[in-house]
Amino acid sequence: MLRIAICDDDVQELTRLTNLVKKYQAEKKASMKYVTFSNAIELLETMRNDIYDVLLLDILMPGLNGMEAAHEIREFDSGVKIIFLTSSPEFAIESYAVDAFYYLLKPCAPEKLFPVLDSFFLDSQKKEAALHIKAASGMVRIPFSKLEFLEVINKKLYFHITDGSVKEFYGSLSDFEPELLSREEFIKVHRSCIVNMGYIQELNTSELITCAQQSAPISRLLYGKVREAYMQYLFVEKGAF
Repeated sequence: MLRIAICDDDVQELTRLTNLVKKYQAEKKASMKYVTFSNAIELLETMRNDIYDVLLLDILMPGLNGMEAAHEIREFDSGVKIIFLTSSPEFAIESYAVDAFYYLLKPCAPEKLFPVLDSFFLDSQKKEAALHIKAASGMVRIPFSKLEFLEVINKKLYFHITDGSVKEFYGSLSDFEPELLSREEFIKVHRSCIVNMGYIQELNTSELITCAQQSAPISRLLYGKVREAYMQYLFVEKGAF
């Protein structure tokens, strides 16, 4: 299901945009859910707890304008697709700074908006599965394919990403253990660590090294089980080719 947030301070324009989205949903029989906001502050507060796939955002609003809101949103949500809506083209260049997906001039017509929504539905069908983490700054999305391993140290979770970066959050390993271990590529190698076997480069009785040259601990009691599971995983992966 595609989740859309629509934000515009002009009541008539907000109604018009909502009707366009309803029209698209009816014509395409699209699986989607949408919510509306009349100001950027309310939108920001909601987005710190809820995740949307698409944001239809007016730029010229009193108080916090759409461009300022987009900069704040990008601090905690890099995944939402932002479509700027405005009566003026002067912000087009600045929109690239917040990785805007599209820029539409008002009044927005079906022949302009509908093809953009079509592209979102195609993209959502191919969208990677991911962990969704509720953090103080807002909702954070970490694709399973980008997670090398997760470990907990002193009640703090460390998500080690394939690019070598580490995302830190307070929490318990048990918060994510069921979801990770339900996937065949993840295995618990220590009471404090879960690893993506697809990124294991070296394996010994005390630790493993990932492709990003990060190290993770291995329990000596679990080493035999981990090694067997890893070899089976490699065999299955090779067989898939």
